[in-house]
Amino acid sequence: MERIQAAIQKAKEQRESAGSPAPRPAAAGERPKPYPREARVRRAAAPAWAGLPDFTPDPGLMTRSRIVTYDRADRAHSVFDLMRTKALRIMREKGWTTLGVTSPTTGCGKTTMLANLAFSFAHQTDTRTVVMDVDLKRPGLGRLLGVTAPQSMAAVLQGERDLAANFLRCGDNLAIGTNATSLRGSSELLQQASTGPALADVRAQLQPDIMLFDLPPMLVSDDVLAFLPHLDCVLLIAAAERSRIDEIDKCEQDLAEHTNVLGVVLNKCRYPGEDYGYY
Repeated sequence: MERIQAAIQKAKEQRESAGSPAPRPAAAGERPKPYPREARVRRAAAPAWAGLPDFTPDPGLMTRSRIVTYDRADRAHSVFDLMRTKALRIMREKGWTTLGVTSPTTGCGKTTMLANLAFSFAHQTDTRTVVMDVDLKRPGLGRLLGVTAPQSMAAVLQGERDLAANFLRCGDNLAIGTNATSLRGSSELLQQASTGPALADVRAQLQPDIMLFDLPPMLVSDDVLAFLPHLDCVLLIAAAERSRIDEIDKCEQDLAEHTNVLGVVLNKCRYPGEDYGYY
């Protein structure tokens, strides 16, 4: 509650310093605007966003990669839309803007889940989303989406690479930064003093509402713990018939000690029923 009140007070002070009046309460029967006026003005003032190269994923590859939120032809997209809406509501209430996605071990489908969540966010037209692959040991987001550019997230985090050389713009409100090569000593890089300012520079130039980070699995290295100081919350992806209960508990406890656990998602769960189908 204290963090929410502090965020409200900060927003009020920013409005007063900018000389703009506080938003009036919505009249009876009037639908409130999803974002205040300041957010819409800030959105128009991001020249770096327009300078990113355009990228249109191949629809066939998206289907084969099970990215169902890209064109929404598969009804399974509604599951990710529900996840997006819940995450967005909580993050707005808490004033959070950075969300990491990880898993206990490999093979849980965390990158596929993150990609589906990213394109679901992209359908939220009033929300600008930036996605970064910081799984530096086994990067997979670029391959999943068919990105062939030799992008290097390590160079971005070290402040050695321009954003236009490492980020692609998908549509009007989704930017994706991938990684092409595996990096030894990745946890040391993530703990370097340059990482914080580099992330702040990405935020300053692209001015996102939400930043999503594809993290490594928790139990295979210390990379996630090294990166947690830069995150507001984390989503843990477990896999049915693969992730053990003790692994999930261990990861959830470790995450809770350092950041906020947004939730635990059970992936690869076989459920043949149609009880919750809208159509």
